Amino acid sequence: MEPEAKSRTWLAPAKINLALHVTGRRADGYHLLDSLAVFTRFGDRLQIEPAERDAFSVSGPFAAGVPLDDSNLVVKARDALRREAGAARTPPVAIRLEKNLPIASGVGGGSSDAAAALNGLSHLWNLDIDEAGLARIGLSLGADLPMCLKARPLIARGIGDDLSPLAGFPALALVLVNPGVAVSTPDVFKALARRDSEPLPPLPGRLDFHTIWNWLETTRNDLEPAARSIQPAIGETLKALKKAGAAFARMSGSGATCFGLFETGNVAKRAAIDIRGRHPGWFVAATRSMEAD
Repeated sequence: MEPEAKSRTWLAPAKINLALHVTGRRADGYHLLDSLAVFTRFGDRLQIEPAERDAFSVSGPFAAGVPLDDSNLVVKARDALRREAGAARTPPVAIRLEKNLPIASGVGGGSSDAAAALNGLSHLWNLDIDEAGLARIGLSLGADLPMCLKARPLIARGIGDDLSPLAGFPALALVLVNPGVAVSTPDVFKALARRDSEPLPPLPGRLDFHTIWNWLETTRNDLEPAARSIQPAIGETLKALKKAGAAFARMSGSGATCFGLFETGNVAKRAAIDIRGRHPGWFVAATRSMEAD
């Protein structure tokens, strides 16, 4: 590690599945997916700095319930990277997680936190592990870690590790809403009616708000009906987004967070204020997705 290394804060963005088709299931139980995912400018934050001894702490509106022991994916990521690089090159660090995203909410919060830890620690420790190496370590922690490491618009296939970045994909104005409920991902997959959907249709040649909206209308989130049967509040969340003027609304991942697509950032901000006023106990955030590099 470079002697001048200092504290730095890393964004752990929300992962939003704009579309998600379940196309099969492997013999080991992993489901095969075809999903268009984007990552938002709003998310959790990790502050990482050199320390006398390892430390991990959590603050923020959703800190309650976040484990502080080695069951936390951030701690697992730190330890996995240390095993890979060796203790001599990976001195103690203090990691502070600011938890701004709801837990178990379908936006990849834990995986994104771990991805930010891998990226941040690799930089702080000045390791010569390339993107493929980090993705391999990430995949050992969770199927969606590799896509969270990229954190740019992409199509994810297989178990989530076959990634195709989407050049030219624009930033989108979004409102994220969670009605204050957690949904178990394994329970959602168990409740699936079918696991053999067709892949996503080809994306349009020209990518803008209108063409993406029209394309989304031809796709689904195959997990949404199952999640709604477990947690009916998801349906109320989608209704609230549509009432606030969303051009398109859908559940992300396995829920219960839903997103609304808006034509401009200002319209999204006004919609977020409206929903917050009607549902003061809900998580509501207006944000933008990150565009392709």
